[in-house]
Amino acid sequence: MSHSPLPQQAIIAVIGTGAMGAGIAQVVAAAGHRVRLFDARENAAKDAVKGLRAQFVKLAEKGKISAENARAAGERLCAVDQLSDLAGCTLIIEAIVENLEAKQTLFSTLEAIVGADCLFGTNTSSISVTAIGAALKHPQRLAGLHFFNPAPLMGLVEVVCGLATERRVADVLFATANAWGKTAVHAKSTPGFIVNRVARPYYAEALRLAQEGAADYASIDAVMREAGGFRMGPFELMDMIGHDINFAVTQSVWHAFFNDSRYRPSLIQQELVDAGYFGRKSGRGFYDYREGADKPIAQTEAPQTPTGMIVLFGQSPLSHALALRLQQHGVLFTRAPESDGRIAEVGDATIFVTDGRSATQRAAESDLANTVLIDLALDYNTATRLAMSAAAQCQTPAINAAIGLFQAAGYTLSRFRDVPGLAVMRTVAMLANEAADAVNQGVCSAVGADAAMCLGVNYPLGPLAWADRVGVNTIYTVLTHLGRSYGEDRYRISPLIQRAVFAARNLHD
Repeated sequence: MSHSPLPQQAIIAVIGTGAMGAGIAQVVAAAGHRVRLFDARENAAKDAVKGLRAQFVKLAEKGKISAENARAAGERLCAVDQLSDLAGCTLIIEAIVENLEAKQTLFSTLEAIVGADCLFGTNTSSISVTAIGAALKHPQRLAGLHFFNPAPLMGLVEVVCGLATERRVADVLFATANAWGKTAVHAKSTPGFIVNRVARPYYAEALRLAQEGAADYASIDAVMREAGGFRMGPFELMDMIGHDINFAVTQSVWHAFFNDSRYRPSLIQQELVDAGYFGRKSGRGFYDYREGADKPIAQTEAPQTPTGMIVLFGQSPLSHALALRLQQHGVLFTRAPESDGRIAEVGDATIFVTDGRSATQRAAESDLANTVLIDLALDYNTATRLAMSAAAQCQTPAINAAIGLFQAAGYTLSRFRDVPGLAVMRTVAMLANEAADAVNQGVCSAVGADAAMCLGVNYPLGPLAWADRVGVNTIYTVLTHLGRSYGEDRYRISPLIQRAVFAARNLHD
């Protein structure tokens, strides 16, 4: 049963006026509610109100809102000096320090102040909503209301149910967040909720690639942007977030899942944290941000010539894109029916899209010494850079011919060490696997998982939708090969993906 959002006359309180709390207050005031702000730090709430009113004026000056609406929104903000001033509020949103005891103490204090019908929302990103509610007399009124930073700009809100949360409460908050112009998704209180859990492989697989010497940081980042379609590569993103924060979240999720190998933190990131290299804010991280530092440049293969006849096989997305791009560049080729998954032949090189095996393993098993592998791309028609690898058995002329073919089609190539799954393919497979596990365990719906990742962290496509596009069988095969290559439980396949394969269905069916 659907529920109506809180009425505009409902008074909303925000406790904690840091970046998140102030951002949430801006969203709520802009939506038409009176907002009371409280912060234990002296004058912090008053300063936040001043800052937010100035922000509304700036928005009006830029034409984002009318001057009248800016004035009205600013007037709806009110700083209060004591928690007792929050009596009469309909909803209280907590955005204080990420500390379980502090949150429990705050909500326990509030229970003695507000009415029985007042709802509690916690903006925690990593602490169990169930654990916070355990200290309350009426935990059914508490739910997670997790906004993303910056709250006025980011479209997602995770509405998180703890074990004791009343469904009506979650539904009202869900409807309210949507009424505030956000896209709400329901989630169960499990470690990381949706976004912070499903996003772990984006960092973890890149860190593993770096640890294995697959490529330098700049090349991995460039491939994830220019082939994968992600707004930021994993290393530049971790530098922006801050390694102290990103590493702490990874550790929190890892410990919360009883040290499941899938979430194991990286020694590389541990070293950065130990050194105080937190990223942009400290001047150093994976990259050097100090004045005068060299700008990182992705490794790019030198120009080569596609010697020999070019044959394109089948109608796969890469084969189709190659045909169009080669035609545009006036390069001659012939076509042939699909044959054992190969995409193209040029000279002595046989080219495949990675299936999770190394090129060396695939060459040995297919008896094709001159095997070259190409990474996945979000859209091969528009991608500008691709990752490639070659089998240890592959001869240099064959490698150069393959490089020349893709360069002739207008691609920039970054050659990786021969690691299983390359970069985009293994990352997408693991993101899809993690999202599928979240759905399989009842944390969220398939639609909710995809919406959360697109809106919460700006992924170019939801992981499950991406798996459906690539083919669930392909994702299954890649994960199977990764698991065999590494011999680790980290790459175990979600039961949801297995069922989809066996039933010949998509993950969204």
